[in-house]
Amino acid sequence: MLELGKRQNLKAVKKVDFGMYLASPDDAKGEERVLLPAKQVPAALAIGDEIDVFLYKDSSDRLIATVRETLISLGEVARLRVSGVTKIGAFLDWGLEKELLLPFREQTYRVREEEEVLVALYVDKTGRLCATMKLYPYLTTTKAYVKDDKVDGTLYEISENFGAFVAIDDKYQGLIPAKEFTKNVPVGSRITARVTSVHEDGKINLSIREKAYLQIETDAKEVLRVIESFDGVLPFTDKASPEVIRREMGMSKNEFKRAVGNLLKNGMIEITERAIRLK
Repeated sequence: MLELGKRQNLKAVKKVDFGMYLASPDDAKGEERVLLPAKQVPAALAIGDEIDVFLYKDSSDRLIATVRETLISLGEVARLRVSGVTKIGAFLDWGLEKELLLPFREQTYRVREEEEVLVALYVDKTGRLCATMKLYPYLTTTKAYVKDDKVDGTLYEISENFGAFVAIDDKYQGLIPAKEFTKNVPVGSRITARVTSVHEDGKINLSIREKAYLQIETDAKEVLRVIESFDGVLPFTDKASPEVIRREMGMSKNEFKRAVGNLLKNGMIEITERAIRLK
Protein backbone atom coordinates (compact mmCIF):
# COMPACT_ATOMS: atom_id res chain seq x y z
CA MET A 1 0.00 0.00 0.00
CA LEU A 2 1.33 3.43 -0.96
CA GLU A 3 1.14 5.90 1.94
CA LEU A 4 1.04 9.62 1.23
CA GLY A 5 3.19 11.74 3.53
CA LYS A 6 5.28 8.87 4.89
CA ARG A 7 8.64 7.22 4.27
CA GLN A 8 8.44 3.58 3.22
CA ASN A 9 10.44 0.86 1.51
CA LEU A 10 9.18 0.29 -2.02
CA LYS A 11 10.28 -2.15 -4.71
CA ALA A 12 11.51 -1.11 -8.17
CA VAL A 13 9.12 -2.69 -10.71
CA LYS A 14 9.59 -0.86 -14.03
CA LYS A 15 12.31 1.34 -15.53
CA VAL A 16 11.37 4.08 -18.01
CA ASP A 17 13.24 6.99 -19.61
CA PHE A 18 11.90 9.47 -17.06
CA GLY A 19 12.51 7.38 -13.96
CA MET A 20 11.67 4.20 -12.09
CA TYR A 21 8.23 3.00 -11.08
CA LEU A 22 7.98 1.67 -7.53
CA ALA A 23 5.39 -0.50 -5.81
CA SER A 24 4.79 -1.95 -2.37
CA PRO A 25 6.78 -5.18 -1.78
CA ASP A 26 3.53 -7.00 -0.98
CA ASP A 27 1.95 -5.86 -4.26
CA ALA A 28 3.00 -8.89 -6.31
CA LYS A 29 1.66 -7.57 -9.62
CA GLY A 30 2.83 -4.00 -9.06
CA GLU A 31 -0.65 -2.67 -9.79
CA GLU A 32 -0.34 0.42 -7.56
CA ARG A 33 2.75 2.29 -8.71
CA VAL A 34 4.50 5.58 -8.02
CA LEU A 35 7.23 7.26 -10.04
CA LEU A 36 10.69 8.03 -8.69
CA PRO A 37 11.98 10.71 -11.15
CA ALA A 38 15.11 9.83 -13.15
CA LYS A 39 17.31 12.45 -11.47
CA GLN A 40 16.72 10.72 -8.13
CA VAL A 41 17.14 7.11 -9.23
CA PRO A 42 20.42 5.65 -7.86
CA ALA A 43 22.61 4.22 -10.62
CA ALA A 44 22.72 0.83 -8.89
CA LEU A 45 18.92 0.49 -8.43
CA ALA A 46 17.69 -2.57 -10.36
CA ILE A 47 14.27 -4.13 -10.88
CA GLY A 48 13.32 -6.02 -7.71
CA ASP A 49 15.50 -3.89 -5.43
CA GLU A 50 13.92 -2.00 -2.53
CA ILE A 51 14.51 1.66 -1.80
CA ASP A 52 13.47 4.00 1.03
CA VAL A 53 11.41 6.95 -0.27
CA PHE A 54 8.94 9.61 0.84
CA LEU A 55 5.62 10.01 -1.00
CA TYR A 56 4.00 13.37 -1.73
CA LYS A 57 2.07 15.05 -4.57
CA ASP A 58 3.72 17.17 -7.24
CA SER A 59 2.44 20.48 -8.67
CA SER A 60 0.14 18.51 -10.99
CA ASP A 61 -1.38 16.71 -8.00
CA ARG A 62 0.21 13.37 -8.95
CA LEU A 63 1.64 11.03 -6.32
CA ILE A 64 5.41 11.01 -6.60
CA ALA A 65 8.36 9.51 -4.70
CA THR A 66 11.55 11.18 -3.52
CA VAL A 67 14.73 9.95 -1.84
CA ARG A 68 15.16 13.33 -0.16
CA GLU A 69 14.81 13.61 3.60
CA THR A 70 11.85 15.72 4.70
CA LEU A 71 11.76 17.69 7.95
CA ILE A 72 8.31 16.35 8.84
CA SER A 73 6.08 13.34 8.07
CA LEU A 74 2.33 12.78 8.23
CA GLY A 75 0.98 13.26 11.75
CA GLU A 76 4.27 14.60 13.10
CA VAL A 77 5.00 17.99 14.66
CA ALA A 78 8.07 20.00 13.66
CA ARG A 79 9.43 23.54 13.55
CA LEU A 80 9.67 24.82 9.96
CA ARG A 81 10.84 28.07 8.38
CA VAL A 82 8.37 30.32 6.55
CA SER A 83 9.83 30.84 3.08
CA GLY A 84 7.05 33.10 1.80
CA VAL A 85 3.56 34.48 2.41
CA THR A 86 0.95 34.69 -0.37
CA LYS A 87 -2.78 35.39 -0.78
CA ILE A 88 -3.67 31.77 0.05
CA GLY A 89 -1.38 31.28 3.03
CA ALA A 90 2.25 30.77 3.93
CA PHE A 91 4.73 28.38 2.36
CA LEU A 92 7.15 26.40 4.50
CA ASP A 93 10.55 24.88 3.75
CA TRP A 94 10.27 21.17 4.57
CA GLY A 95 13.19 19.87 2.55
CA LEU A 96 11.55 19.36 -0.84
CA GLU A 97 11.52 21.47 -4.02
CA LYS A 98 7.75 21.87 -3.71
CA GLU A 99 7.16 23.89 -0.56
CA LEU A 100 4.50 23.00 2.02
CA LEU A 101 1.36 25.14 2.25
CA LEU A 102 0.18 26.49 5.61
CA PRO A 103 -3.32 27.83 4.78
CA PHE A 104 -4.54 30.98 6.53
CA ARG A 105 -7.38 29.00 8.13
CA GLU A 106 -4.83 26.70 9.78
CA GLN A 107 -2.82 29.55 11.32
CA THR A 108 -3.40 30.47 14.97
CA TYR A 109 -1.73 33.82 14.25
CA ARG A 110 -0.48 35.44 11.05
CA VAL A 111 3.05 34.25 10.38
CA ARG A 112 5.86 36.25 8.79
CA GLU A 113 8.52 35.36 6.22
CA GLU A 114 11.69 33.79 7.72
CA GLU A 115 9.88 33.03 11.00
CA GLU A 116 10.08 29.49 12.38
CA VAL A 117 6.68 28.04 13.24
CA LEU A 118 5.59 24.85 14.96
CA VAL A 119 3.26 22.86 12.70
CA ALA A 120 1.81 19.41 12.11
CA LEU A 121 1.46 17.67 8.75
CA TYR A 122 -2.01 16.47 7.67
CA VAL A 123 -3.98 15.56 4.53
CA ASP A 124 -6.66 18.14 3.62
CA LYS A 125 -10.09 17.47 2.10
CA THR A 126 -8.65 17.52 -1.42
CA GLY A 127 -6.10 14.82 -0.57
CA ARG A 128 -3.11 17.17 -0.45
CA LEU A 129 -0.47 17.44 2.24
CA CYS A 130 -0.78 20.66 4.23
CA ALA A 131 0.52 22.15 7.47
CA THR A 132 -1.52 23.28 10.47
CA MET A 133 -0.70 25.26 13.61
CA LYS A 134 -3.72 23.75 15.39
CA LEU A 135 -1.61 21.12 17.10
CA TYR A 136 -3.81 19.59 19.80
CA PRO A 137 -4.74 16.36 17.88
CA TYR A 138 -1.09 15.74 16.98
CA LEU A 139 0.50 16.09 20.41
CA THR A 140 0.86 13.13 22.74
CA THR A 141 0.49 12.69 26.48
CA THR A 142 3.17 11.64 28.94
CA LYS A 143 3.74 10.89 32.60
CA ALA A 144 7.43 11.72 32.41
CA TYR A 145 6.88 14.93 34.42
CA VAL A 146 5.75 15.47 38.00
CA LYS A 147 4.34 18.40 39.96
CA ASP A 148 6.66 21.43 40.17
CA ASP A 149 8.90 20.30 37.30
CA LYS A 150 10.01 23.15 35.02
CA VAL A 151 9.30 22.56 31.33
CA ASP A 152 9.88 24.43 28.08
CA GLY A 153 7.34 24.64 25.32
CA THR A 154 5.55 26.64 22.64
CA LEU A 155 2.27 28.45 23.34
CA TYR A 156 0.37 27.58 20.17
CA GLU A 157 -3.27 28.53 20.82
CA ILE A 158 -5.40 30.52 23.30
CA SER A 159 -9.01 29.74 24.24
CA GLU A 160 -11.09 32.09 26.37
CA ASN A 161 -12.86 29.09 27.90
CA PHE A 162 -9.97 26.71 28.47
CA GLY A 163 -6.81 28.82 28.64
CA ALA A 164 -3.50 28.64 26.78
CA PHE A 165 -2.46 25.45 24.99
CA VAL A 166 1.25 24.61 25.14
CA ALA A 167 3.29 22.07 23.20
CA ILE A 168 5.71 20.88 25.90
CA ASP A 169 9.09 20.10 24.30
CA ASP A 170 7.16 20.67 21.06
CA LYS A 171 5.49 17.24 21.36
CA TYR A 172 3.42 16.81 24.56
CA GLN A 173 0.02 18.27 25.49
CA GLY A 174 0.07 21.01 28.10
CA LEU A 175 -2.54 23.53 29.26
CA ILE A 176 -2.34 26.73 31.28
CA PRO A 177 -5.93 26.92 32.61
CA ALA A 178 -7.79 30.19 31.93
CA LYS A 179 -7.71 31.19 35.62
CA GLU A 180 -3.90 30.79 35.62
CA PHE A 181 -3.30 32.56 32.32
CA THR A 182 -3.13 36.19 33.41
CA LYS A 183 -0.03 37.29 31.52
CA ASN A 184 -0.22 38.88 28.08
CA VAL A 185 1.84 36.21 26.34
CA PRO A 186 1.31 36.09 22.55
CA VAL A 187 0.63 32.93 20.59
CA GLY A 188 3.83 31.47 19.16
CA SER A 189 5.93 32.38 22.21
CA ARG A 190 8.50 29.99 23.63
CA ILE A 191 7.86 29.77 27.37
CA THR A 192 9.13 28.13 30.53
CA ALA A 193 6.36 26.88 32.83
CA ARG A 194 5.84 24.96 36.06
CA VAL A 195 3.90 21.68 36.14
CA THR A 196 0.96 22.08 38.53
CA SER A 197 -0.66 18.68 37.95
CA VAL A 198 -0.44 15.56 35.79
CA HIS A 199 -3.75 13.82 35.04
CA GLU A 200 -4.24 10.05 34.89
CA ASP A 201 -4.43 10.25 31.09
CA GLY A 202 -1.05 12.03 30.96
CA LYS A 203 -2.40 15.50 30.18
CA ILE A 204 -0.46 18.21 31.99
CA ASN A 205 -1.60 21.45 33.62
CA LEU A 206 0.91 24.29 33.77
CA SER A 207 1.48 27.71 35.25
CA ILE A 208 3.86 30.42 34.07
CA ARG A 209 3.88 31.84 37.59
CA GLU A 210 5.81 30.65 40.61
CA LYS A 211 4.11 29.47 43.78
CA ALA A 212 2.36 32.38 45.51
CA TYR A 213 4.98 32.91 48.23
CA LEU A 214 7.75 33.05 45.60
CA GLN A 215 5.78 35.18 43.13
CA ILE A 216 4.84 38.04 45.50
CA GLU A 217 8.18 39.84 45.23
CA THR A 218 8.15 39.67 41.42
CA ASP A 219 4.55 40.90 41.32
CA ALA A 220 5.33 43.71 43.76
CA LYS A 221 8.13 44.94 41.46
CA GLU A 222 5.73 44.85 38.51
CA VAL A 223 3.10 46.84 40.44
CA LEU A 224 5.76 49.44 41.31
CA ARG A 225 6.78 49.68 37.66
CA VAL A 226 3.19 50.26 36.55
CA ILE A 227 2.55 52.88 39.26
CA GLU A 228 5.68 54.73 38.13
CA SER A 229 4.43 54.62 34.53
CA PHE A 230 1.27 56.39 35.78
CA ASP A 231 3.46 59.20 37.22
CA GLY A 232 3.31 57.74 40.71
CA VAL A 233 -0.49 57.46 40.99
CA LEU A 234 -2.32 54.29 39.96
CA PRO A 235 -5.95 55.31 39.26
CA PHE A 236 -7.49 52.23 40.88
CA THR A 237 -6.98 50.10 43.99
CA ASP A 238 -7.14 46.43 44.86
CA LYS A 239 -10.92 46.86 45.04
CA ALA A 240 -11.10 47.28 41.27
CA SER A 241 -12.81 44.64 39.14
CA PRO A 242 -10.84 41.52 38.18
CA GLU A 243 -11.18 42.54 34.51
CA VAL A 244 -9.51 45.93 35.08
CA ILE A 245 -6.72 44.38 37.12
CA ARG A 246 -6.09 41.65 34.55
CA ARG A 247 -6.05 44.15 31.68
CA GLU A 248 -3.76 46.69 33.34
CA MET A 249 -1.54 44.44 35.45
CA GLY A 250 -1.59 41.01 33.81
CA MET A 251 -2.45 39.49 37.21
CA SER A 252 -5.45 37.96 38.92
CA LYS A 253 -7.15 40.06 41.58
CA ASN A 254 -5.71 37.86 44.37
CA GLU A 255 -2.19 38.17 42.96
CA PHE A 256 -2.56 41.94 42.73
CA LYS A 257 -3.86 42.19 46.31
CA ARG A 258 -0.92 40.15 47.63
CA ALA A 259 1.57 42.35 45.77
CA VAL A 260 -0.09 45.58 46.97
CA GLY A 261 -0.12 44.21 50.53
CA ASN A 262 3.61 43.52 50.28
CA LEU A 263 4.33 47.08 49.11
CA LEU A 264 2.10 48.57 51.81
CA LYS A 265 3.81 46.48 54.51
CA ASN A 266 7.20 47.74 53.33
CA GLY A 267 6.03 51.35 53.39
CA MET A 268 6.49 51.93 49.67
CA ILE A 269 2.91 52.98 48.81
CA GLU A 270 -0.19 54.46 50.32
CA ILE A 271 -3.77 53.60 49.40
CA THR A 272 -6.53 56.18 49.10
CA GLU A 273 -10.17 55.60 48.34
CA ARG A 274 -9.62 55.60 44.59
CA ALA A 275 -5.89 55.30 43.96
CA ILE A 276 -2.55 53.85 45.00
CA ARG A 277 0.30 56.35 45.39
CA LEU A 278 4.04 56.03 45.75
CA LYS A 279 5.41 57.34 49.01
